[in-house]
Amino acid sequence: MMRKIIYISGGQRSGKSSFAQRTAELLSPYPVYLATAHVWDDDFRERIRRHQQDRGPHWTNIEEEIEISKHDLSGKVVLLDCVTLWLTNIYHANGYALQSSLEQAKEEWNKFIEQQFTLIVVSNEIGMGLHAPDQSSRHFTDLQGWINQYIAGLADEAYCMISGIPLRLK
Repeated sequence: MMRKIIYISGGQRSGKSSFAQRTAELLSPYPVYLATAHVWDDDFRERIRRHQQDRGPHWTNIEEEIEISKHDLSGKVVLLDCVTLWLTNIYHANGYALQSSLEQAKEEWNKFIEQQFTLIVVSNEIGMGLHAPDQSSRHFTDLQGWINQYIAGLADEAYCMISGIPLRLK
């Protein structure tokens, strides 16, 4: 098996996760779900529960907030959901420092994609609206944009979801 990366981005509730799950299920009867969420509050706990409910028992679930490369997923079809939550965890762990977060994310990503797997990556386009009111939020928007460009640049296929419709970018 060779490495293949399918990148899926879009806004909140654009249909990214549903499209990614359908894609993974078309590629494997037993896909792996790599969840990067940290449970910050009860609302987030409920969001995670709904996502888990949407998947059937044929999925293998792995939860990993930062060190995605430590899991051996060679030969698998893997859905990583999502880059934004993964970056949030990295940004928080780095004391909201932009440069060290960017360096850590790129280093971890590069180690992660050394594996021979089919990887479906979900991310968010967060910089298409108003500018954030504070420096930390603006820095996170920059971090997200740079990492999205980095991952999409390495991807074999890239999609942008708009209103539940996948637009193929490459």
